[in-house]
Amino acid sequence: MTMTLQFLGATEEVTGSCHLLSINGKNVLLDCGLIQGSKADALRNHQAFSFDPNNIDAVILSHAHIDHSGRIPQLVKSGFNGPIYTHKASAELCAIMLKDAAMLQQRDTERQNKKRIKNNLPELEILFNEDDVAQTVKQFYPLSYGQKVEVLPQLTIQLSDAGHILGSAIVELWISEIGTQKKLVFSGDLGREGMPILNDPVVIKQADLVLMESTYGNRLHRSWDDTINELEQIFSAAISGSRGNILLPAFSVGRAQELLYLFHLYAKQWDLSRWKICLDSPMAIEATKVYINNYPVMDDDFKRFTRQHPGEHPLLSNIEFIQSTEESMELNDISQGLIIIAGSGMCNGGRIRCHLEHNLWRSECDVIICGYQALSTPGRLLVDGVDHLTIHGKPVKVAAKLHTVGGLSAHADQAELMHWYQQFEDAPPLILVHGEASAQQGLIEAIQASSAIRPHSIITAKRGDKLDISALPELVWLP
Repeated sequence: MTMTLQFLGATEEVTGSCHLLSINGKNVLLDCGLIQGSKADALRNHQAFSFDPNNIDAVILSHAHIDHSGRIPQLVKSGFNGPIYTHKASAELCAIMLKDAAMLQQRDTERQNKKRIKNNLPELEILFNEDDVAQTVKQFYPLSYGQKVEVLPQLTIQLSDAGHILGSAIVELWISEIGTQKKLVFSGDLGREGMPILNDPVVIKQADLVLMESTYGNRLHRSWDDTINELEQIFSAAISGSRGNILLPAFSVGRAQELLYLFHLYAKQWDLSRWKICLDSPMAIEATKVYINNYPVMDDDFKRFTRQHPGEHPLLSNIEFIQSTEESMELNDISQGLIIIAGSGMCNGGRIRCHLEHNLWRSECDVIICGYQALSTPGRLLVDGVDHLTIHGKPVKVAAKLHTVGGLSAHADQAELMHWYQQFEDAPPLILVHGEASAQQGLIEAIQASSAIRPHSIITAKRGDKLDISALPELVWLP
């Protein structure tokens, strides 16, 4: 029996998660995500898949974020017609997010093609359209946490809560051959312990191989208490100084809802009654509705509040939803007293770009960076201290006060990643994915220095690497 696992995306980088599991001639993808970052990175999405989409039998999706799900409609457009296994909430979120992604990439492609025509370059084909998304949604096979499903005669899977966003999953895979069985565990994106709204990541005990994300493998987040104090100080300074507006670039799924919940919990403590709080993202508004409808999979505190206060939902109080483009543009006429939550989380698209254009150059304004910023994105440039940011083709001076609040991250940090892996019995081989090379090296060094963690082996996956699953626990690489 031939069993291989090939690493095709999120190798020594964070976006574009994609891994190909082949079992006796059958092929299953773990994630199929969009590559994000610089313009050159985005162009890689237009390259043909390194496999034949017609030969893919199923997709197993860890969660709805675009860097994990964003190329599935392109896969469907190219001939994939099999089931897409994911958590029920992830399927609901993908129906929203992939439709939005189709509109955004179509608009971006049209804009790029105008420039390419002027430079005598071949035009780019759009990755997928809304019809491809509609077909993709039909192929979702929604699952619950803890539900075991036979994907292939030799492959059974189960999803467990990863605590990263609503519906995020750790994927357990049992691969059977005559007389033996191998178990793989794919972490997806791991959340953090004690964060609001979501449950803590589930601990898994047994595995023959662990694929683990490493986004923040070289850093430690601030504690939750310190993060709350940091946010209170930011708002206190803005209020006492009669400052301008506060902008929060936020991922529409996960981070936006977390911020809404915090603004509800700390409204009095942070004196937010003097501010107009706006969620300026139609996709985030739709995602918030999905969060509300799926409250049974939230943590106990969130469920308890929802039951005890039926007329005061914690994601709906004190917030003004901004739907139309006209309403969004009107916010730019207000010079102070606004808290604007808008996408995209990395400042490389969406309505936050317009708000940055009108506020970034003003020293009395604040910008709170509260999520991961991929290399070469505008958000990463801000974090790295750039003096000017190009917005709509024009340089905008960076005079607003920048705050990087790492404690709001939905990704586990180095200590939390190590702790999650440490719960496995017999220290199975560990392969790191979904992290920049520096983060992965930092995590490897920390694990090697720990007396409590002694993995059978630990490596960083390289793009194209192919592993012989049948040889586990030995890591045998194939050409």
